[in-house]
Amino acid sequence: MKTILVAGGAGYIGSHMTALLVERGYNVVVVDNLATGHWQAVKGAKLRVGDLKDAAFLDRVFSEFSIDGVINFAAFSLVGESVGNPLKYYDNNVGGAVGILTAMKNHGVNKIVFSSTAATYGEPEKQPIEETDPTDPINPYGATKLAIEGLLKWCDKAYGIKYAALRYFNAAGANTDADIGEDHSPETHLIPNVLAAALGKKSLELYGDDYPTPDGTCVRDYIHVRDLVEAHLLALEYLDKGGESGPFNLGSGDGYSVKEIVETARAVTGKPIPAAIKPRRPGDPPTLIASNKKAREVLGWTPKRDLKTIIADAWTWHQGHPDGYGN
Repeated sequence: MKTILVAGGAGYIGSHMTALLVERGYNVVVVDNLATGHWQAVKGAKLRVGDLKDAAFLDRVFSEFSIDGVINFAAFSLVGESVGNPLKYYDNNVGGAVGILTAMKNHGVNKIVFSSTAATYGEPEKQPIEETDPTDPINPYGATKLAIEGLLKWCDKAYGIKYAALRYFNAAGANTDADIGEDHSPETHLIPNVLAAALGKKSLELYGDDYPTPDGTCVRDYIHVRDLVEAHLLALEYLDKGGESGPFNLGSGDGYSVKEIVETARAVTGKPIPAAIKPRRPGDPPTLIASNKKAREVLGWTPKRDLKTIIADAWTWHQGHPDGYGN
């Protein structure tokens, strides 16, 4: 039975990755500093609390367990905060990647799946976006992820550490069987904010209805978090079989507007969900849709869950956890 280290495994996507690996019979070690993660979300795995920039801590973890591969989700991810405090983001995100890759090199671990982002593309020239399109991030968060992709490329050349950099679009949903879901503070993602409004926990604000899109609101590509982590496992297996390093887009290939998300949530929840239209936010491209052709062809990955399922699963979790993991 293989042992996989999940860095950031107490976070939203990391905890879903951990749940899938445990379900599939892997031994799982979660490393998380719990700055934004939740220990309650780590189920069926060994949790070691510490920071990826702490070389002695990582050396102890890699010495304690015989690690076969790494999946790295550990990062700060608030775009607005990154613009105001780029040093924090470079120190944490890039510094943490240096830490985990150094430990891998020192302990002879040669496979890593990295949680990258569609923010590496910046404002794309065409839709859908392909992996070969230009990368030009418009915020420090995206820039740190692209810097780590560059680091991975050089570590592959120098040390033979093979990698898959998975560029996500919009992850959402929950794992109702494992009873884990999305709980960020502050919450910046649309679907949990829409559902919090459905629960009467907050008022909903939509930013901009004058974009060059069919209904004037931004269009985004949403993917169920379960589909997302299934792609990570396929990427790990692909590397294990000697697959070539490189980036992969993870998205549904379909675009949904902000208004479509709200309408679908109204249908799923049976709640009116009032929404106030506010001015555009700076830096929001009108449309972001992934081409997932490479992931389909190379990894054999197909997203299975539609928008209604995404929102229904998230709604089930939020109803049971109206205050997130705090209750």
